[in-house]
Amino acid sequence: MPRLKTKAAKKGLLHHVKRERLKYITILPSLITILNGVCGFAAIVFAGKGPDGGIGGLSYLAIAGYLVVLAMIADMLDGRVARMSQSTSSFGGQLDSLCDIVSFGVAPAFLVVKLLEARVLGLSGANPVLATFLKRFVWLSAAVYVSCAAIRLARFNVENEEDESAHMSFMGLPTPAAAGVVVSLVIFHQETLRGFGQQRSPVYLFFESAILYALPLVALAVALLMISRLRYPHIINQYIEGKKPFAYLTRILLVLAFAIWNLPAALVLVFGLFAASSVVKRFYYRVIKRSSLVGALAKFQVEE
Repeated sequence: MPRLKTKAAKKGLLHHVKRERLKYITILPSLITILNGVCGFAAIVFAGKGPDGGIGGLSYLAIAGYLVVLAMIADMLDGRVARMSQSTSSFGGQLDSLCDIVSFGVAPAFLVVKLLEARVLGLSGANPVLATFLKRFVWLSAAVYVSCAAIRLARFNVENEEDESAHMSFMGLPTPAAAGVVVSLVIFHQETLRGFGQQRSPVYLFFESAILYALPLVALAVALLMISRLRYPHIINQYIEGKKPFAYLTRILLVLAFAIWNLPAALVLVFGLFAASSVVKRFYYRVIKRSSLVGALAKFQVEE
Protein backbone atom coordinates (compact mmCIF):
# COMPACT_ATOMS: atom_id res chain seq x y z
CA MET A 1 0.00 0.00 0.00
CA PRO A 2 1.54 3.33 -1.02
CA ARG A 3 2.41 5.68 1.80
CA LEU A 4 1.54 8.85 -0.13
CA LYS A 5 -2.07 9.56 -0.77
CA THR A 6 -3.23 10.19 -4.30
CA LYS A 7 -4.49 13.58 -5.44
CA ALA A 8 -8.03 12.23 -5.57
CA ALA A 9 -7.85 11.05 -1.97
CA LYS A 10 -6.50 14.40 -0.80
CA LYS A 11 -9.23 16.24 -2.70
CA GLY A 12 -11.85 14.00 -1.10
CA LEU A 13 -10.41 14.67 2.36
CA LEU A 14 -10.48 18.45 1.82
CA HIS A 15 -14.05 18.18 0.59
CA HIS A 16 -14.95 16.19 3.68
CA VAL A 17 -13.62 18.78 6.16
CA LYS A 18 -14.99 21.77 4.25
CA ARG A 19 -17.56 23.57 6.34
CA GLU A 20 -21.10 24.16 5.23
CA ARG A 21 -21.64 27.54 3.62
CA LEU A 22 -23.76 30.06 5.50
CA LYS A 23 -27.00 30.43 3.57
CA TYR A 24 -29.48 32.25 5.84
CA ILE A 25 -29.19 34.95 8.49
CA THR A 26 -31.76 36.84 10.55
CA ILE A 27 -31.97 40.43 9.36
CA LEU A 28 -33.45 42.44 12.26
CA PRO A 29 -31.24 41.12 15.10
CA SER A 30 -28.19 41.43 12.84
CA LEU A 31 -29.05 45.05 12.00
CA ILE A 32 -29.39 45.89 15.69
CA THR A 33 -26.03 44.22 16.37
CA ILE A 34 -24.42 46.20 13.56
CA LEU A 35 -25.92 49.37 15.06
CA ASN A 36 -23.96 48.49 18.19
CA GLY A 37 -20.71 48.37 16.20
CA VAL A 38 -21.53 51.57 14.28
CA CYS A 39 -22.14 53.42 17.57
CA GLY A 40 -18.77 52.21 18.83
CA PHE A 41 -17.06 53.41 15.65
CA ALA A 42 -18.82 56.79 15.88
CA ALA A 43 -17.69 57.07 19.51
CA ILE A 44 -14.08 56.60 18.41
CA VAL A 45 -14.51 59.26 15.71
CA PHE A 46 -15.93 61.82 18.16
CA ALA A 47 -13.34 60.97 20.81
CA GLY A 48 -10.62 61.57 18.22
CA LYS A 49 -11.68 65.23 18.04
CA GLY A 50 -10.36 65.69 21.57
CA PRO A 51 -11.74 67.40 24.69
CA ASP A 52 -12.06 70.83 23.06
CA GLY A 53 -15.23 71.77 21.22
CA GLY A 54 -18.56 70.04 20.91
CA ILE A 55 -22.05 70.06 19.43
CA GLY A 56 -25.18 71.51 21.03
CA GLY A 57 -23.58 72.10 24.41
CA LEU A 58 -22.13 68.59 24.58
CA SER A 59 -18.39 68.08 24.33
CA TYR A 60 -17.06 65.60 21.79
CA LEU A 61 -15.96 63.25 24.55
CA ALA A 62 -19.40 63.36 26.19
CA ILE A 63 -21.01 62.56 22.83
CA ALA A 64 -18.62 59.62 22.46
CA GLY A 65 -19.57 58.38 25.91
CA TYR A 66 -23.30 58.59 25.18
CA LEU A 67 -22.73 56.70 21.91
CA VAL A 68 -21.19 53.85 23.90
CA VAL A 69 -24.28 53.88 26.14
CA LEU A 70 -26.44 53.72 22.99
CA ALA A 71 -24.36 50.74 21.85
CA MET A 72 -25.19 49.05 25.18
CA ILE A 73 -28.90 49.48 24.50
CA ALA A 74 -28.47 47.94 21.04
CA ASP A 75 -26.44 45.09 22.55
CA MET A 76 -29.24 44.43 25.03
CA LEU A 77 -31.95 44.49 22.34
CA ASP A 78 -30.39 42.27 19.67
CA GLY A 79 -30.42 39.15 21.83
CA ARG A 80 -33.96 39.86 23.00
CA VAL A 81 -35.21 40.29 19.45
CA ALA A 82 -33.42 37.12 18.32
CA ARG A 83 -34.97 35.08 21.13
CA MET A 84 -38.44 36.54 20.57
CA SER A 85 -38.24 35.59 16.89
CA GLN A 86 -36.62 32.22 17.77
CA SER A 87 -33.70 33.00 15.47
CA THR A 88 -30.65 32.71 17.73
CA SER A 89 -27.61 31.41 15.86
CA SER A 90 -23.87 31.01 16.09
CA PHE A 91 -23.50 33.69 13.42
CA GLY A 92 -25.37 36.19 15.60
CA GLY A 93 -23.17 35.41 18.58
CA GLN A 94 -19.95 35.87 16.60
CA LEU A 95 -21.20 39.11 15.04
CA ASP A 96 -22.20 40.39 18.47
CA SER A 97 -18.72 39.76 19.88
CA LEU A 98 -17.01 41.46 16.93
CA CYS A 99 -19.14 44.58 17.44
CA ASP A 100 -18.65 44.42 21.22
CA ILE A 101 -14.88 44.59 20.96
CA VAL A 102 -15.24 47.87 19.05
CA SER A 103 -17.92 49.45 21.25
CA PHE A 104 -16.93 48.13 24.67
CA GLY A 105 -13.24 47.41 24.16
CA VAL A 106 -11.56 49.91 21.84
CA ALA A 107 -13.91 52.90 22.25
CA PRO A 108 -13.72 53.22 26.09
CA ALA A 109 -9.93 52.74 26.07
CA PHE A 110 -9.54 55.40 23.38
CA LEU A 111 -11.77 57.75 25.38
CA VAL A 112 -9.47 57.42 28.39
CA VAL A 113 -6.39 58.14 26.25
CA LYS A 114 -7.90 61.24 24.61
CA LEU A 115 -9.23 62.66 27.88
CA LEU A 116 -5.87 62.36 29.62
CA GLU A 117 -3.73 63.54 26.71
CA ALA A 118 -4.35 67.21 27.49
CA ARG A 119 -3.51 66.76 31.18
CA VAL A 120 -0.29 64.88 30.38
CA LEU A 121 0.76 67.54 27.83
CA GLY A 122 0.15 70.20 30.46
CA LEU A 123 2.65 68.49 32.75
CA SER A 124 5.33 68.07 30.08
CA GLY A 125 6.73 71.56 30.61
CA ALA A 126 6.76 71.54 34.41
CA ASN A 127 7.81 67.93 34.99
CA PRO A 128 8.78 66.02 31.83
CA VAL A 129 9.75 62.85 33.72
CA LEU A 130 6.34 62.61 35.39
CA ALA A 131 4.61 63.41 32.09
CA THR A 132 6.46 60.61 30.31
CA PHE A 133 5.60 58.13 33.06
CA LEU A 134 1.91 59.09 33.07
CA LYS A 135 1.69 58.91 29.28
CA ARG A 136 3.13 55.39 29.22
CA PHE A 137 0.93 54.31 32.13
CA VAL A 138 -2.21 55.60 30.41
CA TRP A 139 -1.33 53.75 27.21
CA LEU A 140 -0.52 50.59 29.20
CA SER A 141 -3.84 50.67 31.06
CA ALA A 142 -5.74 51.22 27.80
CA ALA A 143 -3.89 48.33 26.13
CA VAL A 144 -4.58 46.01 29.08
CA TYR A 145 -8.26 46.99 29.02
CA VAL A 146 -8.62 46.19 25.30
CA SER A 147 -6.75 42.90 25.71
CA CYS A 148 -8.89 41.77 28.64
CA ALA A 149 -12.07 42.74 26.79
CA ALA A 150 -10.99 40.57 23.84
CA ILE A 151 -10.17 37.65 26.18
CA ARG A 152 -13.52 38.05 27.97
CA LEU A 153 -15.47 37.96 24.69
CA ALA A 154 -13.51 34.99 23.33
CA ARG A 155 -14.03 33.04 26.56
CA PHE A 156 -17.74 33.88 26.48
CA ASN A 157 -18.04 32.54 22.92
CA VAL A 158 -16.37 29.27 23.88
CA GLU A 159 -18.27 28.69 27.14
CA ASN A 160 -21.64 30.18 26.21
CA GLU A 161 -24.67 28.36 24.85
CA GLU A 162 -26.91 29.85 22.17
CA ASP A 163 -29.98 29.94 24.41
CA GLU A 164 -29.29 32.68 26.97
CA SER A 165 -32.87 32.84 28.27
CA ALA A 166 -32.02 30.52 31.17
CA HIS A 167 -28.81 32.34 32.10
CA MET A 168 -29.02 33.98 35.50
CA SER A 169 -25.40 35.10 35.86
CA PHE A 170 -22.19 35.84 33.99
CA MET A 171 -18.68 34.58 34.70
CA GLY A 172 -16.62 37.75 34.97
CA LEU A 173 -17.72 41.35 34.56
CA PRO A 174 -19.57 41.71 31.21
CA THR A 175 -17.84 43.99 28.71
CA PRO A 176 -20.80 46.43 28.47
CA ALA A 177 -20.72 46.91 32.24
CA ALA A 178 -16.94 47.43 32.21
CA ALA A 179 -17.32 50.00 29.43
CA GLY A 180 -20.13 51.64 31.42
CA VAL A 181 -17.84 52.15 34.42
CA VAL A 182 -15.23 53.90 32.25
CA VAL A 183 -17.49 56.02 30.03
CA SER A 184 -19.75 57.06 32.91
CA LEU A 185 -16.74 58.68 34.61
CA VAL A 186 -15.84 60.41 31.35
CA ILE A 187 -19.42 61.69 30.90
CA PHE A 188 -19.55 62.83 34.55
CA HIS A 189 -16.27 64.69 34.11
CA GLN A 190 -17.40 66.34 30.89
CA GLU A 191 -20.99 67.14 31.92
CA THR A 192 -21.46 67.54 35.67
CA LEU A 193 -18.01 68.77 36.65
CA ARG A 194 -17.79 71.13 33.67
CA GLY A 195 -20.92 72.85 34.93
CA PHE A 196 -19.02 73.83 38.08
CA GLY A 197 -15.81 74.56 36.21
CA GLN A 198 -16.38 78.30 36.19
CA GLN A 199 -16.03 78.44 39.97
CA ARG A 200 -12.54 76.85 40.06
CA SER A 201 -13.17 76.06 43.72
CA PRO A 202 -10.90 73.69 45.68
CA VAL A 203 -13.70 71.12 45.77
CA TYR A 204 -14.04 71.20 42.00
CA LEU A 205 -10.29 70.96 41.46
CA PHE A 206 -10.08 68.00 43.85
CA PHE A 207 -12.83 65.97 42.16
CA GLU A 208 -11.62 66.89 38.68
CA SER A 209 -8.08 65.72 39.42
CA ALA A 210 -9.34 62.64 41.29
CA ILE A 211 -11.37 61.45 38.30
CA LEU A 212 -8.58 62.08 35.80
CA TYR A 213 -5.88 60.33 37.78
CA ALA A 214 -8.21 57.48 38.80
CA LEU A 215 -9.36 56.67 35.25
CA PRO A 216 -6.31 54.54 34.29
CA LEU A 217 -6.56 52.65 37.58
CA VAL A 218 -10.29 52.14 37.08
CA ALA A 219 -9.64 50.83 33.56
CA LEU A 220 -7.11 48.34 34.95
CA ALA A 221 -9.47 47.26 37.72
CA VAL A 222 -12.45 46.56 35.45
CA ALA A 223 -10.09 44.84 32.98
CA LEU A 224 -9.09 42.35 35.67
CA LEU A 225 -12.74 41.91 36.69
CA MET A 226 -13.64 41.03 33.10
CA ILE A 227 -11.28 38.05 33.04
CA SER A 228 -11.98 37.04 36.63
CA ARG A 229 -14.20 34.13 37.70
CA LEU A 230 -16.46 36.29 39.83
CA ARG A 231 -20.17 35.75 39.27
CA TYR A 232 -22.21 38.76 38.12
CA PRO A 233 -26.01 38.64 37.96
CA HIS A 234 -27.93 38.88 34.71
CA ILE A 235 -29.92 42.02 35.56
CA ILE A 236 -32.83 41.45 33.16
CA ASN A 237 -33.27 37.73 33.85
CA GLN A 238 -32.90 38.05 37.62
CA TYR A 239 -34.51 41.36 38.51
CA ILE A 240 -36.80 42.50 35.69
CA GLU A 241 -38.36 39.54 33.86
CA GLY A 242 -41.18 37.58 35.49
CA LYS A 243 -43.12 38.36 38.65
CA LYS A 244 -41.17 40.33 41.24
CA PRO A 245 -41.97 41.85 44.65
CA PHE A 246 -43.34 45.38 44.75
CA ALA A 247 -40.04 46.60 46.24
CA TYR A 248 -38.30 45.90 42.90
CA LEU A 249 -40.59 48.38 41.16
CA THR A 250 -39.90 50.98 43.83
CA ARG A 251 -36.14 50.62 43.40
CA ILE A 252 -36.36 50.89 39.61
CA LEU A 253 -38.50 54.03 39.89
CA LEU A 254 -35.98 55.57 42.30
CA VAL A 255 -33.15 54.87 39.87
CA LEU A 256 -35.13 56.37 36.98
CA ALA A 257 -35.94 59.47 39.03
CA PHE A 258 -32.26 59.89 39.91
CA ALA A 259 -31.34 59.45 36.24
CA ILE A 260 -33.81 62.18 35.22
CA TRP A 261 -32.38 64.50 37.86
CA ASN A 262 -28.71 63.88 36.97
CA LEU A 263 -28.02 61.26 34.29
CA PRO A 264 -24.18 61.33 34.47
CA ALA A 265 -24.20 60.80 38.25
CA ALA A 266 -26.79 58.03 37.91
CA LEU A 267 -24.62 56.23 35.34
CA VAL A 268 -21.59 56.41 37.63
CA LEU A 269 -23.61 55.10 40.57
CA VAL A 270 -25.32 52.24 38.71
CA PHE A 271 -22.26 50.93 36.84
CA GLY A 272 -19.93 51.45 39.80
CA LEU A 273 -22.19 49.57 42.22
CA PHE A 274 -22.70 46.74 39.74
CA ALA A 275 -18.97 46.29 39.14
CA ALA A 276 -18.17 46.41 42.86
CA SER A 277 -21.08 44.19 43.97
CA SER A 278 -19.44 40.82 43.29
CA VAL A 279 -16.13 41.96 44.78
CA VAL A 280 -17.85 43.07 47.99
CA LYS A 281 -19.90 39.85 48.10
CA ARG A 282 -16.80 37.70 47.64
CA PHE A 283 -14.95 39.65 50.36
CA TYR A 284 -17.90 39.29 52.72
CA TYR A 285 -18.26 35.52 52.32
CA ARG A 286 -14.52 34.75 52.14
CA VAL A 287 -13.24 37.04 54.91
CA ILE A 288 -15.88 38.49 57.20
CA LYS A 289 -18.35 35.61 57.37
CA ARG A 290 -15.60 32.98 57.51
CA SER A 291 -13.79 34.80 60.32
CA SER A 292 -17.03 35.16 62.27
CA LEU A 293 -17.75 31.44 61.76
CA VAL A 294 -14.25 30.50 62.94
CA GLY A 295 -14.70 32.73 65.99
CA ALA A 296 -18.05 31.13 66.80
CA LEU A 297 -16.56 27.62 66.52
CA ALA A 298 -13.63 28.56 68.73
CA LYS A 299 -16.00 30.00 71.34
CA PHE A 300 -18.12 26.86 71.21
CA GLN A 301 -15.06 24.63 71.76
CA VAL A 302 -13.93 26.73 74.72
CA GLU A 303 -17.35 26.50 76.34
CA GLU A 304 -17.29 22.72 75.94
